[in-house]
Amino acid sequence: MSLPLDMCSDRRDSLGTLKKQLICPICLEVFTKPVVMLPCLHNLCRKCANELYQPSLLKVGVGRFCCPSCRHEVVLDRHGVYGLQRNLLVENIIDVYKQESASSRPPPKPLAQPTCEEHDDEKLNIYCITCQVPTCSLCKVFGAHKNCQVTPLSDVYGQQKTELNDGVAILVSTNDRVQAFINELEEICRNIEENSRIQKQILCEKFDSMRAILDERRKIMTQQISYEEKEKTGWTQSLVQTYTSHLDTNSKLVQAALKAIEEPEMASFVQPSKDLIEKVCKASTCFTLETLEPGYENMDHYKVDFREEERVLHQLDFIKFEEEVEETPDEPEPEPECEPAPVPTPEPDPELDQDLKLEDSDMRNHIQETTENTWEQADICSDVKKEPVCERHGFSTQQAVTLIFYFLCFLVILQRVWGSIQCLICL
Repeated sequence: MSLPLDMCSDRRDSLGTLKKQLICPICLEVFTKPVVMLPCLHNLCRKCANELYQPSLLKVGVGRFCCPSCRHEVVLDRHGVYGLQRNLLVENIIDVYKQESASSRPPPKPLAQPTCEEHDDEKLNIYCITCQVPTCSLCKVFGAHKNCQVTPLSDVYGQQKTELNDGVAILVSTNDRVQAFINELEEICRNIEENSRIQKQILCEKFDSMRAILDERRKIMTQQISYEEKEKTGWTQSLVQTYTSHLDTNSKLVQAALKAIEEPEMASFVQPSKDLIEKVCKASTCFTLETLEPGYENMDHYKVDFREEERVLHQLDFIKFEEEVEETPDEPEPEPECEPAPVPTPEPDPELDQDLKLEDSDMRNHIQETTENTWEQADICSDVKKEPVCERHGFSTQQAVTLIFYFLCFLVILQRVWGSIQCLICL
């Protein structure tokens, strides 16, 4: 049931007048719930009143602001704006006003259905498949789409709507997969950052450990040098003190002797001269200087060569995992050539006398000559041995070399025993 036009206009005017009474003087909009009533009986939105509120800096919990309608100063307690009373009557009026405004609005006009451009008042009810456009029935019978293939517009509408829904579903599914992949990438980034932090910490700990080892080694090696320095300087300073004391004694003796020489009286000179002569002779003949070894002050035996360590430190790097090498077919291993075993040089006996040095040198020369002969025999054996096994008197080459080595060792032991016997005979 529709109201007369004059009644509708009167209703709109009354609602407009009522709206003017419900306007907030600050935001110039209809009061927003909850509405607060000031002591001067004016109303404000609580939000607007809270923006005007200025708490005092001198008194805690006390604030004030001026009413925008009458400029009356309002003093608030510690509750601030929330301590003001709500105007329930105005709130109810606002609710009624909003309901009346919504009911007085004209109903929305139905959407106008599109019509054909060539035939007025003809609705678009078919779809031209050939031209891919909607058209009317007259266009199919008399118009431009007379020879075209058409279908009902509702069928095309339902088909395209279904296709669009399917496409949207596929797109949403694709977006979900992309978002899942993005989440996975973000998780990988976080894992990379965490793993990098852990590896950096481990690397720093390794370097700190190496630095601690270097500091410890530097301390130990420095202490070794300092210990020898203290020992040598202590011994040298003790010699300096000893010889300085002896020099002072000799200087006093020289002064006493010179003083006695200057004595003009023969009797006075002859009486103490004998003792002075004995002391001077004894001081000049019995004293011997204790010389230090040549190069005693040299500390070159503490030289270090860290070039190899520096090269290794410069080559510090992470572990590189070698790529798997393709397996090659096993080749037959060549039989080992006969190689002479090295003949160990016997260590000199520390209990023997120095006379054994000449015999040891002769013995070493003999061992060296024997070793050279052994190497020559081994080279000859390696030249002759082109077959898998070099047979000589029923023995293999390796067995022959072993026997020769044992024989040489036996000769060396006999020479050492004979030299020791000669030394004991000489003693």
